[in-house]
Amino acid sequence: MTSSPVALSMPSVPRRRRAPEDVAAAAPIVGEKRVLLAAPRGYCAGVDRAVIAVEKALEHYGPPVYVRKQIVHNRHVVETLEERGAIFVDETDEVREGALVVFSAHGVSPAVVRSAEERGLRTIDATCPLVTKVHREAVRFAKGDYEILLIGHEGHEEVEGTYGEAPEHTQIVNSPEEADTIEVRDPDRLIWLSQTTLSVDETMETVRRLRERFPNLQDPPSDDICYATSNRQAAIKKIAPQADLVIVVGSANSSNSVRLVEVALEYGAKTAYRVDFANEVDESWFEGVATVGVTSGASVPEVLVQDVLRLAAEYGYATVEEVVTAEEDILFSLPKELRATLKDVGDGSRGLGGRGQRPRG
Repeated sequence: MTSSPVALSMPSVPRRRRAPEDVAAAAPIVGEKRVLLAAPRGYCAGVDRAVIAVEKALEHYGPPVYVRKQIVHNRHVVETLEERGAIFVDETDEVREGALVVFSAHGVSPAVVRSAEERGLRTIDATCPLVTKVHREAVRFAKGDYEILLIGHEGHEEVEGTYGEAPEHTQIVNSPEEADTIEVRDPDRLIWLSQTTLSVDETMETVRRLRERFPNLQDPPSDDICYATSNRQAAIKKIAPQADLVIVVGSANSSNSVRLVEVALEYGAKTAYRVDFANEVDESWFEGVATVGVTSGASVPEVLVQDVLRLAAEYGYATVEEVVTAEEDILFSLPKELRATLKDVGDGSRGLGGRGQRPRG
């Protein structure tokens, strides 16, 4: 009897980088090398709250702590929490009965909450309060018999959660183009809501097209796109016209990180790329480049940005100018389910958010 050959994967070998002098010689550079560093960037208050919620749960309850979906859309954060004992699952039926599960920052539908209750799971709801606001709007307008046009990306966890609050009253609008073809039940009882992490410009273009067809379309009571998404897009808009290259730190499944690449290109950056880690930066991107713009999505810890800045410095981009377009001082309390435990053990954690922010100057 002959055995079948076994295919063995090749070990990962770090790519050998070209020397900085070789990259510099590949194309002429006009002007001095510099980095324009966007501010605000990185962690927002909602992300910070969610990540700390998992950290505190591990600290006080011990592993394993289950998390439905990724707590935030960032590879580094997820892998770091896994090393500490977090177990990420797609659905609550993967969690053993009676165990502790954390709902991610993107929110969940009422059906997910019911499923957890039926399995006797202990839950911590780490949904970003700004996402919870959109959920409440959906419930409110559905009760008023409005049809809700939910602008967002079908399949995204946040959209699934919001849609699940009032599925019989909600249609998802994925793009400005879909706004031209969507049909509604009553154009006089119509309101739009949106995913919190979208491109501000694209969302408003979708709304404009919808209002051309449905003049009585109502706006949400307050902006649905979160302050952090808006602020990070505003910062890269200011940098992009001056940038030969923009590097966005963020994961591929992070909607707001992907949008930052799109916004950079739309507002004048010659090239723009997204990376999870500094080792994904291709040094050939620096050829002929004088000004590098750097930013990061709202779920990215600052350490990953600093790694990119160190790499850029190796290739001559040691001058870093921070471009500040807004100050962020929003803090969110930890989920109520966790606060009670922390109070009992004398842990004074309350207001959170901002670990990824830097002071000016």
